[in-house]
Amino acid sequence: MNSINPIRSSAQNASQAHAAGQRVATGVETSRVLRNTYALLSMTLLFSAATAGGAMALNLPHPGLLLTLAGYFGLLFVTAKFRNSALGIVSVFALTGFMGYTLGPILNSYLAMANGGQIVMNAMAGTGVIFLGLSAYVLTTRKDFSFIGGFLFAGILVAFMAGIGALVFEVPALSLAVSAMFVLLMAGLILYETSNIIHGGESNYIMATVSLYVAIFNLFTSLLHLLGFMSGEE
Repeated sequence: MNSINPIRSSAQNASQAHAAGQRVATGVETSRVLRNTYALLSMTLLFSAATAGGAMALNLPHPGLLLTLAGYFGLLFVTAKFRNSALGIVSVFALTGFMGYTLGPILNSYLAMANGGQIVMNAMAGTGVIFLGLSAYVLTTRKDFSFIGGFLFAGILVAFMAGIGALVFEVPALSLAVSAMFVLLMAGLILYETSNIIHGGESNYIMATVSLYVAIFNLFTSLLHLLGFMSGEE
């Protein structure tokens, strides 16, 4: 019996060492994904801002609902398809650049208002505070928000369809309600995606970047709409 104990102890030690090694490897991989995600997100936000500024300077018209949806979902499909290759990086910049272009005419319409500059700056500041605050909360507490995934999917689908209905049938009250819903849903998406990254649920930094970019974009445009209404300019 005594001769078996050292063997059993050695096996347990080997198992523990292997588990510890796996945890270290997982931690290193998670840090890499998080670092690459934030680096790519920063670059795409800057690129998107540049294309928005170009659209504003050239006073380009908004492409319209159908072209915007076709461009967004088409480029999103391409990004997902090539997410494991260099073409994925190219498609991410194509997607975020296109979304920046659609944002330019919207910003011009707000800047044409009496206090439009203040509305835009407040929306930008609010977006930054919400994103940084929620990201810091998840990274600090390491809380797992995977449980809200199903709720977010259903909520975003409902809000998306309601938003299209508000545009087609021109219902201002519904449009405001959708914007308020999107503020809450995008805040939830930031919590969910950041948690997903640090807990190993999302290992592809390209798709993580797309999710966070979409959350920031929709959060900003929704805050623009709400602040514009509250200021009495809409």
